[in-house]
Amino acid sequence: MSRKQSQFIEGLLKDTADEVPTRAPRANLLNRELALGRLASGEVRQVTELRLDPGRCRIWEGNGRYYASLSEDTCRDLIDSMIAEGGQRIPAIVRHIKNDPDHDYEVLAGSRRHWSVAWLRTHNYPDMAFLAQVQDLDDEAAFRLADLENRARADLSDLERARNYAQALQRHYGGVQSRMADRIRVSKGWLTKMLALAQLPDNVIAAYPTASAIQVKGGYELTVLLADKRATERITTEAGELAAEQERRRRAGEVAIPGPEVTRRLQESAKERRGRRIAIPVLAATGRPLLSILSDRADGLTIRLHANSGADEAEIAARVADAVRVARMVRTNAKK
Repeated sequence: MSRKQSQFIEGLLKDTADEVPTRAPRANLLNRELALGRLASGEVRQVTELRLDPGRCRIWEGNGRYYASLSEDTCRDLIDSMIAEGGQRIPAIVRHIKNDPDHDYEVLAGSRRHWSVAWLRTHNYPDMAFLAQVQDLDDEAAFRLADLENRARADLSDLERARNYAQALQRHYGGVQSRMADRIRVSKGWLTKMLALAQLPDNVIAAYPTASAIQVKGGYELTVLLADKRATERITTEAGELAAEQERRRRAGEVAIPGPEVTRRLQESAKERRGRRIAIPVLAATGRPLLSILSDRADGLTIRLHANSGADEAEIAARVADAVRVARMVRTNAKK
């Protein structure tokens, strides 16, 4: 602020001194003038917060979340919170867009909030507004901002982040991992693991109960194993069996095989096995799978007991004895 401006403000204050009992108005005016000066100089950027129609906002293609996977179930906590609080409490971050007659803004961070508000507007809350801060950011800055916000969110899976990183690596950093690591302030080793996780094939992902069950710890080791052609064949076979079992459990209303167990079994399947893999399903009286014989090797049989078969201990013991007899017959016939 110039000296002339200061003198002018002081003159105004002096003329009204009899009407103002304290010095607070002068301080407020000076602080406001200083703040306006900082905004004009670019030292401080003013952030505009608006109440928007979510229908006029599109999701930025660089967003890390799978918007299509959002549903009432995945957003239930946020929907309930908005209803209880009478609206959205934490603003999303958007930017202006041009040359799109259907949209005025692009959502950079806050896609769950956008989905939830849009859902509420069609379910008894037509006046619910999408609260957003408008910021002028280029694509690389938008990616970094969204990434920082997403790191604190447990509902964003490692796989979603990994695939978002793989896209950003090419779009914003020319494929140079070290440059990307420096810009988003993560270690190069950790970024390497995340980018490897993004390469996990769909047929392996299908073995998990949900994509959110796939974690960088364990998932990265799988991608390393998949670099070996023979291990890939074994992992793919095991993944197919796991996917079929997951689907059977979903239809039966049973608990899915948890992510850590899926990872362990996939990693275990990559190991070289000397014995043959035998497809001998053994069912309980309930009709559900009770056990499977996984392999017949010189040093013995590998048997897997299935949870939630509905069998009691006596039936389990009897079925194990039957499985052993069948396996011995298979081994004896193979030698003939």
